[in-house]
Amino acid sequence: MTQQPQRVPRRIASVIINSLKGGVVPRVGLPYITVGREAEIGALLHDLELVADGGASFRFLVGRYGSGKSFLLQTIRNHAMGRGFVVADADLSPERRLHGTKGQGLATYRELIGNLSTKTQPEGGALTLVLERWISGVQTQVAMGSGLPPSDPAFAAEVERSIMAQIQQLQELVHGFDFARLLTLYWRAHLEGDDDTKAHVIRWFRGEYRTKTEARADLGVSVIITDDDWYDYLKLLAAFFRGAGYEGLVILVDELVNLYKIPNAISRQYNYEKILTMYNDTLQGRAHHLGIIMGGTPQSIEDRRRGIYSYEALRSRLAQGRFSGEGLTDLLAPVIRLQPLTHEELLVLIEKLADIHAGLFGYERVVGEADLVGFLQLEYGRVGADTHLTPREVIRDFVELLDILYQTPGLTVEEVLGAGGLPSQAPSSDGGDQVSGQFVEFEI
Repeated sequence: MTQQPQRVPRRIASVIINSLKGGVVPRVGLPYITVGREAEIGALLHDLELVADGGASFRFLVGRYGSGKSFLLQTIRNHAMGRGFVVADADLSPERRLHGTKGQGLATYRELIGNLSTKTQPEGGALTLVLERWISGVQTQVAMGSGLPPSDPAFAAEVERSIMAQIQQLQELVHGFDFARLLTLYWRAHLEGDDDTKAHVIRWFRGEYRTKTEARADLGVSVIITDDDWYDYLKLLAAFFRGAGYEGLVILVDELVNLYKIPNAISRQYNYEKILTMYNDTLQGRAHHLGIIMGGTPQSIEDRRRGIYSYEALRSRLAQGRFSGEGLTDLLAPVIRLQPLTHEELLVLIEKLADIHAGLFGYERVVGEADLVGFLQLEYGRVGADTHLTPREVIRDFVELLDILYQTPGLTVEEVLGAGGLPSQAPSSDGGDQVSGQFVEFEI
């Protein structure tokens, strides 16, 4: 607890504090507030190594609302970008599913492509950047290998031969011929300075063409990405990104609970069947340089009536074995179940937040270790806290406490806590638990 706090740039500190107070995960600055989860992060980073070597992986992250599931997904997102992967993430919703008859599957694909991110463009929209980097990389290789200057007429022909050799490998995959044709169109439009055709190709890759007639008029191709085949194009993109100089593609899909909530049983089963297809592809070697991580609540996974376990083919593959249990966790299994942060880890986390808050608003931190422990004692002293309180509620309450102290000079932590300035009810299924008046014991 005596370690010198790490200085956080004010722009990042502002994002961290505002995001956490709003109950959402910040997209930047996660290394400044990451505590615990070393084992889970290590297991997922091992998956990235396998993907970079040409393999594929599929994992489920399971945790209650506010348990840190989305935080861990964003942490892996940052790690993956830092290691040279292209990352795409999407939250499922009633309008975005894995399968649908009214464009819901295609809507998920569009969201993933819209959020396509790299280390140099971490906020999404990186598809054009990747394509331009691909062409630039091929040109550089040709210039170094042939010794031809870019002004030489033979240079463009040599570049096209190199591009065709790369594209040829993609044609062996499902829909690879059409995919390769679009890449060829993009290269020739780049060579001729035809920005309109380049924009049309980008639009096609984004899945924005609604009819084949429209695509044929703009590009001369008679195929478009649809609800039925969008996942095949993700596999093609993963292979292409590898050839473009990246390590592979990592797909992050959160809020599986929206599949659990689908009222029609047949529609739910079709979505679970799509998960099974993706799962089998990655584990059986039919996908390469592709990592998939999906996040959901325990109910959305394990409920045998409506959850993923209601689909027998998935349940038999994902169900926990007989030797895993309390204190014994298999982090190499397809499903990673997030354990709650310990009190010690939460203490480290809120101390980090106190330092970041003080740095953001330019004051000397006044909250000491005893105050931090007192705050956690109050939080966990409520009835039902052990089963219902999550890190999200604790963090949100703590940022509110810091804001109140900052805006009210002279006020002490004891006065705020003693006055009941924090919410008096613990999160619960019915919202009815009152403060117990008893402090839990902390051994820090």
